[in-house]
Amino acid sequence: MMIEQPACNNNNSTFFMKHTFPLVFLLLVTACSEPAISISQTQTDVTEPEDSLSIVEKHYKEFNDSVKSISKGTVSNGSLEHGQLFPFSGKNYHYFDTNSYLASRCFVHSNVKSCVLDTYEKLEKTAPNRLFGIMECSNEHGGKIAPHRTHQNGLSIDFMTPLLKNGQPYTDLDFAGAQHYLMNFDANGRYEDDPTVSIDFELMAQHLLTLIESARTNGLTIEKVIWKMELRDELFATESGKKLQQSGVYITTNLTPLINALHDDHYHVDFKLK
Repeated sequence: MMIEQPACNNNNSTFFMKHTFPLVFLLLVTACSEPAISISQTQTDVTEPEDSLSIVEKHYKEFNDSVKSISKGTVSNGSLEHGQLFPFSGKNYHYFDTNSYLASRCFVHSNVKSCVLDTYEKLEKTAPNRLFGIMECSNEHGGKIAPHRTHQNGLSIDFMTPLLKNGQPYTDLDFAGAQHYLMNFDANGRYEDDPTVSIDFELMAQHLLTLIESARTNGLTIEKVIWKMELRDELFATESGKKLQQSGVYITTNLTPLINALHDDHYHVDFKLK
C-alpha cells in the first residue's frame, strides 16, 4: 500500500498521516457498501455468519470474470481490463475487511489471482494450521483507488503481516478491518499496544519465498516488496529470511518517513508480467 505523500515529510506529518489514514479509508469503503459484518475464525479455516457469507458469495459470483486480464500502464498510473475478484476467504486465507470487499477493492490481474491461490495451496502443506490475510488490491477497472498512490493496474497486493503472541500463532488482530492499517510495531517487530504480540518474520519470509516460486509458474515476477526498513534485518535473520535475501527479490531500502511508517502491519508486493 502506498498513499499520496504530503509536501512535508517531517515527523508531525508522518504521525498525522499514519493515524488518520484508517479513518479516511474507512469513510471511503463504507460510503458505498453494506454495513460492516462481524467475522469469526479458527486457526485452520474462516467461518462467517450465514448472511455475511451469502453477501460476499453473491458479490464474488456477480463480479467473477473468467476472461484473461489485461494490465495497462504502471502500478501508479494504469488500468485493468477483465480484472478478477479474489475470493473472500479459503481454507487458510481471508480478506481483511468486508466493507472493502463489497466496495470492489479486491480485484487483481488473472495471473496474480492464480499465483496467490497457488501460494496458499502450497502453504497448506508447508505451514499447516496457519491463517494468512490479504488486504487492499485494485478496483475492478484499475485506476486511482484512494488513498493509495499505486494499486492501479491489478498487479499490487497488500499482504497482512502474520503475528505471534508469546511465541504462538495469533490471529485476533486479523479482523480489525480498516483499523489494521493503524497498527504500529517497534524496531524489533513488537506490537506497540501489546508487546506480547510480535511479527512472525519466519512465516512472512516463507510466504514471500512461496510467492516467488508461484510467480514463476504463472507468468510473473515480483518486482518489489515494500517493507519497513527497520524490520529488514529481523526478516533476514530467520532461516527462510536468509533464503529470501539470497533470492534477489528487491525489498525496499529507501523510503520516505511516511511510507516507511505505514508498512509494518502489512507488506506491499508489486508483481510484473513476464
